[in-house]
Amino acid sequence: MAGDVSFDVVSEFDVMELRNALDQVRREVGQRYDFKGVTVEIEQSPTEITVVTDTDFRASAVKDLIESKAVRRNLSLKIFDWGKVEPIGGNRVRQKVALRQGLTDELAKKLARLIRDEFPKVKSQIQGDALRVSGKNKDDLQRVIARFRDLDEVVPLQFQNYR
Repeated sequence: MAGDVSFDVVSEFDVMELRNALDQVRREVGQRYDFKGVTVEIEQSPTEITVVTDTDFRASAVKDLIESKAVRRNLSLKIFDWGKVEPIGGNRVRQKVALRQGLTDELAKKLARLIRDEFPKVKSQIQGDALRVSGKNKDDLQRVIARFRDLDEVVPLQFQNYR
């Protein structure tokens, strides 16, 4: 396949930027007047964030803080899958936030089908949680990238390894 150019379509986010945004939220919660005397716990794991506080109102305020800090750190809001607020006893509530990363099989198949239908000179190949797009003409690949940017998917799409 000499002469082919390619790129990968992935869905990732910077974990360090998310950690920094959550640290900023923790600091701001400690300083704000409406959070005086309230314990707010924010825990991050590789696949989710858990927020524990005392009321639904404060949980929604923490949600707003997390979203605003994430936007300032160039993180897409599409990476957050906000769960419902559930009581856990002791006048406390918990909200789990799943973190979306990687292309699902259904989304990768949908994108590959879109390429096959609209761009006959371009080939696509699903590789784990990424989609490899290749073709002989760079202009065709640029049109594919422009078409993918117009899509409104549930995950943010990035384009890597353009060669």
